[in-house]
Amino acid sequence: MDQHLISTVNRLQDAFATLGPTSNPIDLPQITVVGSQSSGKSSVLENIVGRDFLPRGTGIVTRRPLVLQLINRPKGKANGTAGESSEGDEWGEFLHLPGQKIYDFGKIREEIVRETESKTGKNAGISANPINLRIFSPNVLTLTLVDLPGLTKVPVGDQPKDIERQIKEMVLKYITKPNAIILAVTAANTDLANSDGLKLAREVDPEGTRTIGVLTKVDLMDQGTDVVDILAGRVIPLRLGYVPVINRGQRDIEQGKAITSALEHEREFFENHPSYRAKAQYCGTPFLARKLNMILMHHIKATLPDIKQRIQSTLSKYQLELAQLGDNTLGTPSNIVLNVITEFCNEYRTILDGNSQELSSLELSGGARISFVFHELYSNGVKSVDPFDQVKDVDIRTILYNSSGSSPALFVGTTAFEVIVKQQIKRFEDPSLKCVTLVYDELVRILSQVLQKPIFKRYPVLKERLLSVVIQFFKQSLIPTNKLVQDLVSMESAYINTGHPDFLSGHRAMAIVSERMQASKPVQVDPKTGKPLPVAQKDPMSPVTIGGVGPSDENGGFFNSFFATKNKKKMAMMEAPPAVLKASGVLSERETAETEVIKLLISSYFNIVKRTMIDMVPKAIMLNLVIFSKDEMQRELLEKLYKSDVLEDLLKESDFTVNRRKEVQKMVDSLQTASEIVTGVN
Repeated sequence: MDQHLISTVNRLQDAFATLGPTSNPIDLPQITVVGSQSSGKSSVLENIVGRDFLPRGTGIVTRRPLVLQLINRPKGKANGTAGESSEGDEWGEFLHLPGQKIYDFGKIREEIVRETESKTGKNAGISANPINLRIFSPNVLTLTLVDLPGLTKVPVGDQPKDIERQIKEMVLKYITKPNAIILAVTAANTDLANSDGLKLAREVDPEGTRTIGVLTKVDLMDQGTDVVDILAGRVIPLRLGYVPVINRGQRDIEQGKAITSALEHEREFFENHPSYRAKAQYCGTPFLARKLNMILMHHIKATLPDIKQRIQSTLSKYQLELAQLGDNTLGTPSNIVLNVITEFCNEYRTILDGNSQELSSLELSGGARISFVFHELYSNGVKSVDPFDQVKDVDIRTILYNSSGSSPALFVGTTAFEVIVKQQIKRFEDPSLKCVTLVYDELVRILSQVLQKPIFKRYPVLKERLLSVVIQFFKQSLIPTNKLVQDLVSMESAYINTGHPDFLSGHRAMAIVSERMQASKPVQVDPKTGKPLPVAQKDPMSPVTIGGVGPSDENGGFFNSFFATKNKKKMAMMEAPPAVLKASGVLSERETAETEVIKLLISSYFNIVKRTMIDMVPKAIMLNLVIFSKDEMQRELLEKLYKSDVLEDLLKESDFTVNRRKEVQKMVDSLQTASEIVTGVN
């Protein structure tokens, strides 16, 4: 059962091997081997396997991750038959060479070198693309190890200048995954605190819960020193502990010393060494292999339920994406274009009407934003227009005199009122046209929202043509919309309807002004009785004073400024009026009253026009732009795009879609294979 669990993970690794290490969607349990170049990683792995098969040399030898799957097979069952020679009991298989069994372990080494150089060249470059090697042998325990390039600090020879960073980043990609067991290899004859492997392991596993330490070169330690304190966890504690081993030295390798002899030497060393003989059964390569087998087996048991769930959820996610990317064939080009246009127009209408299934609770969208433009931006913009921020009292008085011609007016001038009102009504044109522009911008925003759909990523040419046609369609719709809005303003200024039921009449305006002016006069009090004294009442709005000559005209008034600087002699000379005759800024009581009446009438009528514009301009925009686009867009798109000579060009898929579909299809295939693998495992 234990072997079956590990072989299940091996099969999962094979299923995801073609995806590359960075694309593997499932974090599989595996033992990752890390350590510096001189720590003896390769020797540890060869001792576990019992055969020489790893490349040797100076500098970085392991330049690609090696996923090493050890599979225990009893003798004589290499091909399912008994009685084969021992030579046929051990062989290797590479995932990139399917069906090829390599019995010569020297050739396995050569293939590792050849395959490494095929990706990295003959220099000292590295690659994160792994090599997958299976070794079948009766002398190994079923186990999966990932051998990573040795950590280095100083570039040597042709090595890249940033080789340390490259290797560190690659190692971190493997050991950061929570399901990775970290096998940190450190030479025992160096200070443990300086161990590169342990230092990197502590970065991703600070509690030491998934790190196991391997101490090599124990036999090379100085006389009288040992690693007992380290093994007891008194130096750098690890939950999974440490295992001391002894590897072949460089001379042993050069002289061809067999690994079986080296393992025997290792056993004798620990059994006879005074510091280790009491715990000899917990030292050496065979114990390390058993311990790793047990750790990996328990780890797989603990993580398998989560792996099953992750495989299913990830498979569902990629199947959904594959469906969105679409099949290579969805029908004839004409059917596809017709369906896309129909779907586009339906989605546009849906967003405008607020019937979308993807309504946001975070922000306003679609038709709600157009409503905001009408009832907040435009309404407040029109209400903020004040006629008297441009027309001052003296300007009103000037217009009054100019409108009465050569004869002083007897009554408040209607002509002056209309002139001022018409001038101010024209000011509504700018905010009204601005409202049209804002609504146009919102329609373009909706268009962009619809074009975010996956179908348009697939067909970028069709997307661009849709965008171009619809923008042009909107711009064409702007012309009659702007014309209608301008006409609404022109209509208001063309006819001033003083008979409007809400308009303040002239008599009522005069009465209001008269009341205000009387109320503002100070009341004289009899000092003896304390009672108000009777005052000769003179109504500033009476027909005698309005437009006529009153006593006040002698001492002040509209023309006062012209005579203010002239003495009586100059007055008698009756000089010609100046080329530019300006009014005085000081008005008489009568003139002030007339001006206030005009202002009341202007305010009353201006408010009527404001209400009309706030009501009618949105209706005009809805009629000629929004509703028109909803009703006529599909016809416009069919007319411009549904042509037999352009259909093929419109449906040219983007490189992103083609490549992404391949990637997702490969991912789905791997996940489906993985799902089948784990289905029968309990």
